[in-house]
Amino acid sequence: MNDAAVRNKPKSKTQALLEVFAVSTKLGLTSFGGPIAHLGYFHDEYIRRRKWMDERSYADLVALCQFLPGPASSQVGIGIGIIRAGLLGGLTAWLGFTLPSVIALVLFAFLLQGFDIGHAGWIHGLKIVAVAIVAQAVLGMGQKLTPDRNRATIAIVAASVTLLWQTAFSQVLLIVLAGAAGLLLYRKTTIPETPNLSVPVSRSFAVVCLTLFFGLLIVLPLLRQFGALDWLALFDSFYRAGSLVFGGGHVVLPLLEREVVPTGWISKEDFLAGYGAAQAVPGPLFTFAGYLGAMISGVKGALIATAAIFLPAFLLITGALPFWNALRKSPKVQGALVGINAAVVGILLAALYNPLWTTAILAPADFALVSILFLMLVFWKLPPWVVVITGAIGGTLIGLI
Repeated sequence: MNDAAVRNKPKSKTQALLEVFAVSTKLGLTSFGGPIAHLGYFHDEYIRRRKWMDERSYADLVALCQFLPGPASSQVGIGIGIIRAGLLGGLTAWLGFTLPSVIALVLFAFLLQGFDIGHAGWIHGLKIVAVAIVAQAVLGMGQKLTPDRNRATIAIVAASVTLLWQTAFSQVLLIVLAGAAGLLLYRKTTIPETPNLSVPVSRSFAVVCLTLFFGLLIVLPLLRQFGALDWLALFDSFYRAGSLVFGGGHVVLPLLEREVVPTGWISKEDFLAGYGAAQAVPGPLFTFAGYLGAMISGVKGALIATAAIFLPAFLLITGALPFWNALRKSPKVQGALVGINAAVVGILLAALYNPLWTTAILAPADFALVSILFLMLVFWKLPPWVVVITGAIGGTLIGLI
């Protein structure tokens, strides 16, 4: 374990859990902009400020979560929580990051149905904040993960393919091909020793989690057919949506629409109203399930839908971490991860342009605001919450022009 990790080691398990909950809740209250922006917030808070994990291990964890189905940013947060404070740490990190937006969206469901906030100036400002956050992440990760011609080439090719071929599975294929390229180019390269991270999860428990993940995918639809329980049908629909999503949080929206609108659980108008509300709150977009569940069956529905859509993410990251920690120490796996990490930078770069830049930077005033926010983040090194507030105020003022 490196010196920074030793200095930041918590004194007790209770202290670690409280610390994880406090930091993840802060992120859950301030992380606007979707999964790519969340990785930038995580990097700033967990890695740069608190040094809970070294840069390379964080990049490897991001690469793993990009490869797994489900909400990548939530999985990264769960993984950091597990490494920091065990399984309860992972659950605590998820709760802190998720609860603020779940509560906000349930309130939207009860109090603000049909209220159009999609064009509010402060929401536009938050989109501009996301551009600045992702630009900071691309700059920081690019300097560390693409320092030579080969890795820069992998990143640019990944960015280009991501922009030109946008499907749910293109990102997974890119990561596989980048891993193969890294294995080919760097299999004989001497790579610095991988930092030793303790993952407090046994391999046997990891196998149980992976078995449960696949087992529920098979068993839940069968139980739904033979049972007439409304809560079971709700759990099955949201569990499948959370299990089959590749490519980020926005991809889950059409899957959820096919599950809840044709069944008559919710109207298309209410579905779209909730989508607008989901853009206005921080945290993972998967918390949109909380809104849908509340519309369908009140607080009970919100709890079932939220638990069901995030359960696959928790099972997958818990099941993968013990094997990931061992495999990444293999020279061949390290070579593959070099390529994967470069591809992740490219995917970040593509997301910076589309959808973030193309939907947020629409006028000279938007460019001026994002430049100021980037300056505040990178050079003034102000806290993200200050940048979020500044962006919201700036977006409101732009809307008045």
